[in-house]
Order: sequence, then structure tokens, then C-alpha cells
Amino acid sequence: MKKSKILVPLGKKSYEVTLEAGILNNISEELFKIGINKKRKILVISNAEISNLYGKNFLTNLKDNNFNAQIFLIKAGETYKNLQTLSEIYDAAFEFGLDRNSLIIALGGGIVGDITGLAAATWLRGVDYIQIPTTLLSMVDSSVGGKTAVNHPKGKNLIGTFNQPKAVYIDPETLKTLPPREFNAGMAEVIKYGVIKDRGLFEFLEDEKNKVDLINLENQSLIKIINSSIKTKSQIVSQDEQEHGVRAILNYGHSFGHVIENLCGYGKYLHGEAISIGMRIAGEIAIEKGLWSKEQSSRQNNLIKKYGLPTQIPKIKKKEVLNILMGDKKVRDGKMRFVLPKQIGEVDIYDDIEDSLFLKYFY
Repeated sequence: MKKSKILVPLGKKSYEVTLEAGILNNISEELFKIGINKKRKILVISNAEISNLYGKNFLTNLKDNNFNAQIFLIKAGETYKNLQTLSEIYDAAFEFGLDRNSLIIALGGGIVGDITGLAAATWLRGVDYIQIPTTLLSMVDSSVGGKTAVNHPKGKNLIGTFNQPKAVYIDPETLKTLPPREFNAGMAEVIKYGVIKDRGLFEFLEDEKNKVDLINLENQSLIKIINSSIKTKSQIVSQDEQEHGVRAILNYGHSFGHVIENLCGYGKYLHGEAISIGMRIAGEIAIEKGLWSKEQSSRQNNLIKKYGLPTQIPKIKKKEVLNILMGDKKVRDGKMRFVLPKQIGEVDIYDDIEDSLFLKYFY
């Protein structure tokens, strides 16, 4: 497989996303290319499951090339994406003696990447970090764009900042050890890109042969959807790094998805599963508002189901839904903002959606 590079153009904060099978086995060479010298300490953040698969070889490669590197494991799961875990990373950074010239690497899925990025942004007021995503969801979404955060009991990702990585390295070989449910959850974000901006990607995903290739982890099909997703995200982020405008369309399905994650308890639904249900709700509202047709909404829902994702809305109380939505970071001047589809490949942002249009899906 040829190496693929995608630039995220952000002026002085620009960086490349490099996609290559087996890149994990040659990480030291990649670090040399971006100017990481052997004098810099490297703290690798991961969890036990990922470390058991890749940690030893990854650390060996760094040490064989004379990098002073250590790995620190955090607990896996959305429940531990919190201030306590962030504090544990600070403790590890202190014990290892990380200074401002050091480097932190996130080796894992979206949770590892989000919390590592926040730790890097705040340790000694900021040190460089690199994203090495190992799940489909983190490859196509959370590793690119610089959003970092931990959860708060009142809501998901309420504590965070924008902190762009120095580089992102993606090895599709890691998807071969990903549980099918996690792979499907990642497909939710890929479908999202198709709905918001890439009709061609959406139609590619609808094709039955392509679906079989993807489920069977055929490299060329995986590379196609990962590249397409990252290019769309890079284009949007380059226009609006800190989500003052157009970047909000990347939250399609996320307002209700975050409600479901929060109220159903983190872990009951994977992030992508909750987003799938959120996209279904957004699609229904769009029909009510006359923004798109029932036929297009059905195409979206059928594609979600095609990749083993849920559309059934869980039983949640209306009052609780409203409380979570009003506390969401996407609220502006007391108005909830929703990303709604106009057609396959196009969405827009609305702040005039009556509560009754979405509360009817809850009890």
C-alpha cells in the first residue's frame, strides 16, 4: 500500500495526516522526519487493551532508536474520560520529568486521543503531541481537528480546548484487531461525512460490494473511506478551526447522540451508535421542516442499518433531554443549534427548531 498524506492547512499550526499500513512498526523514522530528536522525552498514553496489542513493539522501536520513552496506561472506557484520569496523566508526566521540549503520543482510540490532547495542552502550558488512532472512529474523526476534552457529570466533552497535534499517523492494520461492534461504530462517522458534504462517499457506502469489502477490512476500500473522511474534515477545519461557524456541521447527529450517551449511561451505547440514532432524529426533524424528503431520510436510515448500527430511539424523559441539550456547548445565546440535512451531501445549521419537533420522540 502506498503512503498517503493529507495536509490540515492551519497556517503555523498546519500538520500532515499520514496513512500507511505498517507505519506503527517504523514510528521512529517518522518522528525524525518531523524534527523530533533523541534528546526529547516521549510519554506514550494508551490503555491496557491497545498496549497489549501494540505497546511493546511500539516502545521497543522508540528505544532501539535511542528515544527516552515510557508508556502510561489509563483505564479504558468513556466512564474514565474525566478529570481524575487527566490528573493521573499529570502525575505520570511529573514522575517522568516531562519538560516543555518533551512529546506526548496518544496511542489508542478517541478517548485516549481526546484526553491526551488536553493533557498536552495544559501540562506546563503546552507541549507537543501526536495522534496515533487505532480505531476507525478515531481515524476518521477525533484524531484530526484538534478538539480535546474530558467529560463532566453534566455532559460530554464540557471541559476541553482546541489543541492541534504535531502530526497524525494512521495504520489501517490496527483495524484487523478491532471488534466488529467498534468498527461499525466508526462507520457512523463515515456515514456522517457522506450526509453532510460528500454524496459520492454516501453512494460508495450504499454499494453492496463496497460494503462487503469494508466489513472484510479490504485495504483499498478502507483507505478510500478514511481518506475521503479526513479530506472533508480537513477542509472544514481549515475554514473554521474553533467552531465559530461552518465547523459545527461536523456535529451532525451529535446533539442527540450526546444526550443518549449521557442519559443512558456511558457504555450502554458506543459513541457511533448514539450518533446513528442522533442522525435518525435529525433526519426526522428535517422532514417535518420540509428540508429534505422521506425518501432521502430512508436512504440515510437504511445505510445506518446496513452497517449494523441502531436507529431505535431509547426511552428517555423529555425534561431530562431538554436539560442536557440546554447545557450543551453548541447552545448560543440561549438558543439550541441543530445541524439538519437538506439533501444527501448538504446540511445547514438552524437555531429556530421548536422543542415540540424533537421532544415528541421522547416521553
